[in-house]
Amino acid sequence: MGRRLVALLIDWVIASFSAVALFGWTGVRFPPDGIRDQLIINGVFVVEVAILVGLTGFSIGKRIMGLRLINPDGRPIGVLRALLRTVLLSLVIPAIVMTDDKRGLHDLAAGSKVVKA
Repeated sequence: MGRRLVALLIDWVIASFSAVALFGWTGVRFPPDGIRDQLIINGVFVVEVAILVGLTGFSIGKRIMGLRLINPDGRPIGVLRALLRTVLLSLVIPAIVMTDDKRGLHDLAAGSKVVKA
């Protein structure tokens, strides 16, 4: 569980800096100030993580922490399923509710599983 949270934190920080790089210091303040900044950062987070995880099975945070996201065949889950998973992850509650084998509702909905790389 700890490695997953650290990976999520790494991805969130990268998304925050990416949002600033894309929208400029006047578009997104760092640290975020207000709902507008949070929504922009969340949007960048969803896009970055969904594309990376969907195509490679890794986000930057997961790669650093030695984790991988797979479908039942052991391959990356694809961008659309990764997009669904990441949107649900950003809502927080689906990620907190877990099964006995530590799969969150966001993983169940996307048919994915986090494993050691």
